[in-house]
Amino acid sequence: MLHITLALPQTPSAPLALVFLFVALQGELAARGPGLTREPLSNGAGETPEDEADVPIVLGETIVTATRTPHSALETPASTELVSSGLIRERAYRTMPQALRDLPGVMVQETAHGQGSPFIRGFTGFRTALLIDGIRLNNSVFRDGPNQYWNTVDPFSIEKLEVVKGPSSVLYGSDAIGGTVNAVTKNPYLFDSPSGFGGKLHYRWSSAERSHVGRAEVSAAVDETLSILVGGTGKDFGDLRGGDQTGTQPNTAYGELDGDLKIEKYLDPDTRLVVGYQHVRLNDVPRTHRTVFAVPFEGTTVGSDLRRDLDQERDLAYLQLHGENATSFFDTYSLSLSYHSQSEFRDRIRGNGAQQTQGFEVETLGLFSHASSSSPLGRLTYGFDLYHDEVDSFSSSNPVQGPVADDATYDLLGIFLQDEIEICDDLVLTLGGRFNYAAADADSVLEPVSSTKISIEESWSSLVGSARFLYRITERTANLYGGISQGFRAPNLSDLTRFDSARTNEFEVPSPGLDAEKFLTYELGIKTENDSLSSQVALFYTDIQDQIVRFPTGVINGAGEAEITKDNVGDGYVYGIELGAAVALNPQWTVFGNSTFTEGKVETFPTSAPVKKKETIDRLMPFTAQLGIRWECPDGQLWTELLGVYADDADKLSTRDASDTSRIPPGGTPSYFVAHARGGWRINQNTDLNLALENLTDEDYRVHGSGQNMPGINLIVGLSVSF
Repeated sequence: MLHITLALPQTPSAPLALVFLFVALQGELAARGPGLTREPLSNGAGETPEDEADVPIVLGETIVTATRTPHSALETPASTELVSSGLIRERAYRTMPQALRDLPGVMVQETAHGQGSPFIRGFTGFRTALLIDGIRLNNSVFRDGPNQYWNTVDPFSIEKLEVVKGPSSVLYGSDAIGGTVNAVTKNPYLFDSPSGFGGKLHYRWSSAERSHVGRAEVSAAVDETLSILVGGTGKDFGDLRGGDQTGTQPNTAYGELDGDLKIEKYLDPDTRLVVGYQHVRLNDVPRTHRTVFAVPFEGTTVGSDLRRDLDQERDLAYLQLHGENATSFFDTYSLSLSYHSQSEFRDRIRGNGAQQTQGFEVETLGLFSHASSSSPLGRLTYGFDLYHDEVDSFSSSNPVQGPVADDATYDLLGIFLQDEIEICDDLVLTLGGRFNYAAADADSVLEPVSSTKISIEESWSSLVGSARFLYRITERTANLYGGISQGFRAPNLSDLTRFDSARTNEFEVPSPGLDAEKFLTYELGIKTENDSLSSQVALFYTDIQDQIVRFPTGVINGAGEAEITKDNVGDGYVYGIELGAAVALNPQWTVFGNSTFTEGKVETFPTSAPVKKKETIDRLMPFTAQLGIRWECPDGQLWTELLGVYADDADKLSTRDASDTSRIPPGGTPSYFVAHARGGWRINQNTDLNLALENLTDEDYRVHGSGQNMPGINLIVGLSVSF
C-alpha cells in the first residue's frame, strides 16, 4: 500500500469524547460449536493441510483488533492489514517482526540478527503496541527506539497477525501510537469425530542464514467439548552471510527454543474457556555492531566490545472466557486473567577486558473485561483493562540498579466506551473515549549527579477520544473511511530510570519528572474490493505534543560515552501516504504491490546547549515500493511468485542518527533494489513444499538503522507435513 502524507495544521490535543465508566465484559470472537469438520477455525485455529495463503491484499478477511468487534477489513473504519499463517509459511519469514516487513507503512529495523523492531508510521519501540491473544506484550521497561522484545514471539505459533495503523489508545491505552498488532495464536484443530488426533511437522532451512528451524505441533480432541494443542519450535541460526562484498558476518549466530500450549473447553455452545501458555528463550544473541566482529558497510564504524550477548526469556500463562448471547443485554463478552514474565541477561566484555553483567525481570499480572451490546444508541463496546508490573533489576557495576530501577512497580488502568452508530445505510459513525491512569513507584534509582540512591513515585492520567466514519461508496465494493484519533503514552520506567548504554557512544541516565506524551492523528482513506481488484489507500497526519526525546547533557562519563537525558520537548508531526493493491489479470495471474512515503520532524536539543531545533524524526523510513506477480495453477497444486523491493536513500538524518556511526553510514543508508523468487508445490493432501531464492542479485544492502546487512543470495526450503 502506498503511503504519502499531507501536512495539515497542527491542532492541540483535547478529549474528543466523554468516557462512560462502564466496567463490563466483552467478546471479540463469536463462539464456535464443537465437533464440526477438520478445518482451521475462523478466529485463529491451527493450520491444516487445506490452508490457503492469503492473496497479498484481502479485504474480505475478518479483523477484530481495530474495533474489538468482528468486521471485514473492507468494513473497518481504519487502516488495517492481516498476515496469515499461510503467508508466513509461503514468504518464509524468519521472525515475527519480519512477517510485517512487506506491509505498507512498516519498516523492520534489526539491530542484531536476533532482534527486530517494526517502525509503523514513523514510530517504534514503546510507541507501538503488541498484543498476544489480546494481552499486552509491552511492559514498563520497554525503551525508546527499536528494541528486541517483539522477537520473543514465535511466528510458527501464530495463526494470524492483525495490524491496525495509527493511534488506538481508546481501545488499547498507552503505547498504541504508530500502530497496534495483535498476534492471534493457533487454536486446537476441529475434527469430524467426537475424538480425534492430528498434527503438523514443519522444517525450514536457509543457506545464507545457515539456519535450521523445526516445528512440531499436535492437536487432540478429548471429546466434543474439550481439545488441546501442544507445539514446540527449535531454531539454530549460524553466522549470517551478507551480499557479494560483505560475505560472512561473524558473531551473528544464536539459538532459540519455544513451546506453546492451548486448551479449549466449551462450557456450552456459546461459551468457551481457553487456557494458554507460551515459553520463549533466545540464547546468546550477539549485538554484533557494538563488537570488534562488526563488518563495516559503506563507512560504518566497528565497535570495541569483545562480547555483547543477550539472553531473552518470556513466559505467558492466561485463562480466558469468551462467549456470546449470555443475556439479552450482552451480545459478546471476554474475560482474561494473565501472568507474563519477561527477563533479560546481558554479558558484556569491553575492549579493555572488563566484564559486566546486567539484567532485569518483569512480572506482569493482567486483567481485562470487555463486552459488546446492541442498543438504541448503536453497537456499544466497553470494558476495562489493568496491568501491574513488578520489576527487579541488577548490574555487576552498579549496586543500586540495573538497566532500569530495581524494586519497582508500574500500573496501567484503562476504562473505555465505543459506540458504532449506523447513521444510514451508507454511513457508520464510530465514537469512542477512554480514561487512562498510570503510576510508577521505583525504590532503587541511582541519581546521576550525586551518585546516591533515590526513589521515584509519579502518576499520570488522561482522557482520549476518537471519531471515525465509514461511508459505503458502492455496496460491498468501495468504502471511504477516516477520522480523528488521539494517542496517549505515559512515561514508563525506562523513561524515568534507565541507567544504561543507548546508541553508539551514548549512555542514558535517569530522568524523573516527565509528563505524558500526546498525539492526534487525522486520517482519510479508501478501500475497494471486487472480483479483480483489492486496494487500500491511506493518507494520514499525526500531530505530536510533548514527546519525550533524548539529548546530551554535555557530560562525558568514564567510559568515554556522552551522557544522555530526556525531557518533554518534542513537538512535531509525522505524515504520509500508503498505497497497496492486488489486481487479478485472470484466475491464474495476479499483480500486486505497495508503496510508502513518510515525512516527519520533531523538536529536540541537538547538543547540550539549550537551543531547540526541529529535526527529522529518528530513523525516518525512506520511500519504499514493492511490485510482484503471482501465478497459481487452476487446481491450486503449484504457485510461483516474483517480488521486487525498492528503498530510496535514507539520507534525512537527525543529529543522533548521524552520530550512530556503527549502524548508519555517513550521509545515510544507501538505496537498494532486491528481487525475490518464491514458489510452492502441494505434493499431496498432507505435504507442502515451499522454495524461495531471495536477493537474486546478491545485493549488499541494509535496512535503515540496522546493525548488520541483510542476507545475500539466499535459498530457503520449507517442508510441511500434516497427519
